[in-house]
Amino acid sequence: MRVMEAVIKTWPEPAYDHQVAVIGLGYIGLPTAAVLASYGWSVCGVDVSQRVVETVNSGGVHIEERDLDRLVHEAVDADRLVASTTVPRAHFYMIAVPTPLAPGAKPDISFVEAAARAIAPALSKGACVIVESTSPIGTTERVGEIISEMRPDLAVPSFGDDSSGDIALAYCPERVLPGKIVTELVSNDRVIGGVTEACAEKAATLYRSFVKGECLVTNARVAETVKLVENSFRDVNIAFANELSMVADEIGIDVWDVIRLANRHPRVNILQPGPGVGGHCIAVDPWFLVASAPKQARLIRTAREVNDHKAHHTADRIRALMAAAPEAKVALLGLAFKPNIDDFRESPALEIALEIAQDEGERLLIVEPYADELPRGFDGSGATKTSLDTALDDAGIVVILVDHDGFKHLDLASLAGKMVYDTRGMLKD
Repeated sequence: MRVMEAVIKTWPEPAYDHQVAVIGLGYIGLPTAAVLASYGWSVCGVDVSQRVVETVNSGGVHIEERDLDRLVHEAVDADRLVASTTVPRAHFYMIAVPTPLAPGAKPDISFVEAAARAIAPALSKGACVIVESTSPIGTTERVGEIISEMRPDLAVPSFGDDSSGDIALAYCPERVLPGKIVTELVSNDRVIGGVTEACAEKAATLYRSFVKGECLVTNARVAETVKLVENSFRDVNIAFANELSMVADEIGIDVWDVIRLANRHPRVNILQPGPGVGGHCIAVDPWFLVASAPKQARLIRTAREVNDHKAHHTADRIRALMAAAPEAKVALLGLAFKPNIDDFRESPALEIALEIAQDEGERLLIVEPYADELPRGFDGSGATKTSLDTALDDAGIVVILVDHDGFKHLDLASLAGKMVYDTRGMLKD
């Protein structure tokens, strides 16, 4: 609180509507807004969806995340958090909107650009704009260009120019794990990159008010690269495990035994394979790095291709089981991109289920405890969403695609008499 009060005293008039405006109330934006409000900041969350705005203003949440419902309810009840479809005047603006891939695995920063255009008319001297969306290198500077074009009355700082500007511009990527977002927003170290040193320090004052981890200050390009490198590192290591699993399938050995024994070496730590890689970070961010240096990022590109291919390899193995038992129903356990969340973004499990449902949907019994109904892509396929007990009673083939906690009581004895394909190694635990 003392940091927050000290920062506020340095800000010029006129009065602002809110201390912080968070643009985008999705998986990162809403938890960030709620955490800031819990630390005493006056926060306005901005979203293009009227439904999302109404849900938050009623004290509710539209996404599944541990402790988020309580935090939002308390913040709204205390009048520290409000949601709106319009951008207010604020001291800090945090952009937390999607950055998807366009066709051809090209980065799409159109949502970030739209957020910059929405912010520009509301900016006053002394404001600080922070991009949190995972973005290609140079995106923060692009935000500055848009603001400069729309607000010629404001001096917008440019990269490497230490002369003072009328506003601050910085980049600070999130580093959180779905299911632990609320906790990790506070506990994890943050990398804060400014267009100038002064911009980085201005942005750091906001994060130091609620982050218990270390706030590490650098420039915007380094910070943008750091985020992409973190997820590319993980993608490359997962790709090794996934490629190893396909090699093991080809030569007829148990990949889980291979990994378990190889990891007894003091300097070997192979990760666990799966049906692919999902989520909006690891499955997407490496392509942003590839786009920045396509000729040099050969290993990163190959890792992405391996992990994308693993979903098709998994689907082919499921089809082989179905061909061996043409009358059997197939229980697919899980659609989310990782355990115990309701997030299906870039989910390999969902991709596999949809691929098989195209021509074998009537045989599929799908179990997903974190969804009330099947995603829209299954419409007309004949696939059925059902309970775990019903699926196990009716299916002759069981495929574990996601190791939700609700599936972990299963063992080989309980699945006796069925053909089982465990893509997660859950039955090895």
